[in-house]
Amino acid sequence: MLEKKETNDCQDKSYQLLVKQLEALIEDEQDPIANLSNSSALLNQFLDRINWVGFYLLRDNQLILGPFQGLPACVRIEVGKGVCGTAVKEEQTQRIADVHEFPGHIACDAASRSEIVIPLFKDKQVIGVLDIDSPELDRFNELDQIYLEKFGEILTTYLPTNI
Repeated sequence: MLEKKETNDCQDKSYQLLVKQLEALIEDEQDPIANLSNSSALLNQFLDRINWVGFYLLRDNQLILGPFQGLPACVRIEVGKGVCGTAVKEEQTQRIADVHEFPGHIACDAASRSEIVIPLFKDKQVIGVLDIDSPELDRFNELDQIYLEKFGEILTTYLPTNI
């Protein structure tokens, strides 16, 4: 049990450093695409065992592909479709242990096996999502969710309502 606590403490400290790095990286930049691009690169560098990380931006009731790191991805996703569209429709994080068991999962990369999607809010409205895929089953845990939601909250303070 002690080993698990030490692992969580280490992961917690790593995430705290990530959040500080995000703030330092974007605090003096006004351009939303630059901030989203650097944010996806930072997460790609920080997170292990992932194969895609990026953003989808909400426009006209569709999610449109934004800055990302990974293989080419689906360009448009309707609200309510797949994990990303469900996160927008339900306005809550989707942490999926096995994407192949998620009804209506959109497989942009057949290697993806688990996924976490964080809705991004500005002025209490969803403006997009942070999407992270892993080739490993059940890759994302509660601590990942807590800090990735915090990451999204900080990031959106530097984004306009209409990206």
